[in-house]
Amino acid sequence: MFSRMTTKGALKSAAGPAATCLGEGTHWQGEVRTGTGDLRVEGTVEGTILSEGHVTIAPTGVVKGAIHAQRLSVLGRIEGAFKVSGCLEILGTGWVEGDVELGTLVVDQGGTLQGSCTHPAPPEVKEPVPFVPRRDDRVLERPGHPASGTHGQPDLIQPGRGSGWMK
Repeated sequence: MFSRMTTKGALKSAAGPAATCLGEGTHWQGEVRTGTGDLRVEGTVEGTILSEGHVTIAPTGVVKGAIHAQRLSVLGRIEGAFKVSGCLEILGTGWVEGDVELGTLVVDQGGTLQGSCTHPAPPEVKEPVPFVPRRDDRVLERPGHPASGTHGQPDLIQPGRGSGWMK
């Protein structure tokens, strides 16, 4: 009744992007890239994790190295340098040790953060040049202009009132 291809396609689109899990007992050395999909680490990773999605370090998970992620939730232990563009969440059993650059930080009771946290500086926004009004509405005449009442000397006049020689 249903073809295999239609069923698999329907299941894949309904589930969304698949999550990757490095199970308990797994030991990974090197670089892990997940794209926008989620990653759950239940084993040990020695190296770098690069993710545009959500990375979760389970209570049994250990990471020694660097993590660059959109979101990072820690229930296990991580040591190294971390860059989290969104939220770093350290839950009750979580232990984070190292230098962290992050967007926001949530630490539950029992969670530990040992190291330094920095928030990246916002991009420099150039402020517009402020409008400075003139002190008054006087207009400076050009030297030697027939409307100036002197011989080549500038004369200050009120706008709309003329220089006074044609009354």
